[in-house]
Amino acid sequence: MLANTKQIHKILLSIYKNNPELGHLQMLKTLNWIDGNSHQPWGKWLEKEIQQTFTLNDKRLSQKLWQLNFNNPLGLAPGCDKDGIATGMWHNFGFGFAELGAVTLHPQEGNPKPRLFRLPLDKAVLNRMGANNLGAKVMQNTLKAAWERKSRQIPIGINLCKSAKTPLEEAASDYLGSFRLLKDWADYFVVNVSSPNTKNLRNLQAANELQGIIASLMKENQGEKPIFVKIAPDLEWYDIAAIVNLGKTYKLAGIIATNTSTRRDNLKTKILPATGKPIEEEAGGISGIPIKTRATEVIRFIWKETKGEIPIIGVGGIFTAEDAWEKITAGASLIQVYTGWIYLGPWMVPEILQGLLGKLDSHGLSHISEAVGMDN
Repeated sequence: MLANTKQIHKILLSIYKNNPELGHLQMLKTLNWIDGNSHQPWGKWLEKEIQQTFTLNDKRLSQKLWQLNFNNPLGLAPGCDKDGIATGMWHNFGFGFAELGAVTLHPQEGNPKPRLFRLPLDKAVLNRMGANNLGAKVMQNTLKAAWERKSRQIPIGINLCKSAKTPLEEAASDYLGSFRLLKDWADYFVVNVSSPNTKNLRNLQAANELQGIIASLMKENQGEKPIFVKIAPDLEWYDIAAIVNLGKTYKLAGIIATNTSTRRDNLKTKILPATGKPIEEEAGGISGIPIKTRATEVIRFIWKETKGEIPIIGVGGIFTAEDAWEKITAGASLIQVYTGWIYLGPWMVPEILQGLLGKLDSHGLSHISEAVGMDN
């Protein structure tokens, strides 16, 4: 099975290199097809083979946070499964949790193509997708059908974004509309005000703008589901501190650090091959290795500001167990990957988890929770 999955990954990666968005869509369709046939004997066999190949279970990596059980701290970041069509498959790849979306109240096509680019020199991705998705109502129906086929095996989160056509002054009602449709079909929710690919969305990171969104969601939620805010790596420290204070005031479940970056100053890639234009002229957010250090700095800052009292989900440039350990010891209770998973394939999950167990042993620790924030 391992040889077969490597061959499949090679085929998908070759498509991805030439047309990243098409390759990604093919992957999701394949996973959706497997999931939809999981009641068939061959479907059950295939799922079992995938699970045995990529899953590593060890109690030293498990945690209970927000009354949710995480088998391990490594999750799939949003942007991978925007509409939740492969939601029933992610646990088979060894993830401890998965976050769907970003989803908007109104369906939207996103930005003009091409809008997704690999930057191999930097082990990075440039995306300006524009939160293309089928909308919250379609996701509601998709998840309802998925959970009717099988119960969810890992915590599932949903990343909520403002619809592009909704004015900023109506943002709170837009987020609230999506939350109402989806709150019964996932385990936690994320307020995404940090994507650089929806016009003026990052303006909502200002504390006075963000407050109204959080207040409306918390009132509707009544403590039922954990709610997070996801922030950009490009914020100034005083802006991050203001969001942290909002988190304390409204008792947010945690903060996710960080989204993609609009900075281009630390890239090896100077010309985007797909367009022939200087990278500085290309719109979109950078993910992967170039944002690794900054994301870790933001995690450490939040941990110190809160003295570790507000949990952090760390994301940005995780490719190896060393990268994961760096985020955790800076203060992240959980971590997420996406770009690294695309570059390295699904084998990175068990490799990172095995590496984390090795880190625990080398530091004389008995559980991953003991490592959270230890470098501070």
